[in-house]
Amino acid sequence: MSDAGAQSVFQAAQRAAGVIAAKHRGDLTGAQALLEAFPDEACRTRGFQFLAELALTILRSQTGESMEELVQQLTLHIAAAAETGPPT
Repeated sequence: MSDAGAQSVFQAAQRAAGVIAAKHRGDLTGAQALLEAFPDEACRTRGFQFLAELALTILRSQTGESMEELVQQLTLHIAAAAETGPPT
């Protein structure tokens, strides 16, 4: 990946983190504006993917669990959220 490509992934991940932060502070308009600021769907996907991988890596280093264990737990939470609705 070129330096410019890596930089764009980091910027996209920062924007993705901003979307989540805005949503959790109740700023749905701000979250939507940040989502719309992504130049395209591929950039948005790369940003959220990088953010998810980074969050799981941080969690892994804090808990000592393997990535496989964390992903398994995450999968169970996703299945539960499909029935009860997303977390607020």
